Amino acid sequence: MAKLDELISKLCPDGVEYKTLGEIGTFYGGLTGKSKEDFKDGNAKFISYINVFNNLSIDINTSDTVNISVGEHQNTIQYGDIIFTGSSETPNECGMSSVLTVKTDEALYLNSFCFGLRLNNLDILLPEFAKYIFRCHRVRKQIIKTASGVTRFNVSKKKMERVIIPVPPMEVQCEIVRILDNFTELTAELTAELTAELTARKKQYEYYRDELLTFGNDVEWKTLGDVLTIKNGKDYKLFDKGNIPVYGSGGIIAYVNKFAYDKPSVLIPRKGSIDKLYYTEQPFWTVDTIFYTIIKPFIIPKYVYYYLQKQHLEQLNTAGGVPSLTQSVLNKVSIPVPPLKEQQRIVDILNRFDKLCNDISEGLPAEIEARKKQYEYYRDKLLTFKEKKN
Repeated sequence: MAKLDELISKLCPDGVEYKTLGEIGTFYGGLTGKSKEDFKDGNAKFISYINVFNNLSIDINTSDTVNISVGEHQNTIQYGDIIFTGSSETPNECGMSSVLTVKTDEALYLNSFCFGLRLNNLDILLPEFAKYIFRCHRVRKQIIKTASGVTRFNVSKKKMERVIIPVPPMEVQCEIVRILDNFTELTAELTAELTAELTARKKQYEYYRDELLTFGNDVEWKTLGDVLTIKNGKDYKLFDKGNIPVYGSGGIIAYVNKFAYDKPSVLIPRKGSIDKLYYTEQPFWTVDTIFYTIIKPFIIPKYVYYYLQKQHLEQLNTAGGVPSLTQSVLNKVSIPVPPLKEQQRIVDILNRFDKLCNDISEGLPAEIEARKKQYEYYRDKLLTFKEKKN
């Protein structure tokens, strides 16, 4: 930090220049005119949405391929290009960035759900610095504001041109990269250790859950249709914003202020991530790709949730493409119904395991989140500069 302070004092004592993305580069799009068949046994690599979303630096060792014909005109990614995801179910996940930080002679094409920014001059922004600056809080806040939509949010390239970033001298950029690379590596190692422990705990949790929820003929068995009623969610786009969560297949996607269901319920995605269940005791709303349930009084809702987790509902997929569940299939699923006292005992035990493994405010996930917050705090502090006045 002392060296960085010295460089800033020497090279930019009055602050650093801030520039818009439109001033420093030009946006371009991804692949066009491609069908599903073009992505089978391709002859060239392409960079996927997930590749961009998950990585600060683009992973060029990808197995994702696309067929490109001789003479076909498509944009390719070049060293120093900043790549952004174009859309998401939530604004907060729009415009996630990744940078090509290695030089390669191999042609790399870009997924059509992403777009790129090519710098006019690589001497203005170090690619390794770009991978950090576009993920910092202040820049992300601007990028999120460029997204609009209702159930799906899309980034506006025109608005992206007005996003402003600091452009410190190259020597300052290099020193920040050195500090953050070291800090990132250390944080990754610590997070990996905690994640490994969490994985072991989850396996232990699943073992005890399955043991506790294994019954023979000594208890009464019913079907889901006997113990609950499955209902379809509805559209929420006309509702005003509020504090009632709206659940989509990926979790909470918005908040509304009325027409909420207010009973304890197990929420079951009927399309997409059909094995990703949700449980809530608070008012809620679901979109039409999520079933909600009205559970009868002789069975504890949380008990139903834990049992359905054990059942791995993805095995009940009824579609060949996007995984799907139907009410008729779910209604036939068998469930053991021990006395309420035994149900509650099982729920109490599994609640303790669940808190350790999944609660973001307690247990191992909280420790992992704390590491992430610590990293983000120091990253954003290093990437905050006084603006130079003209």
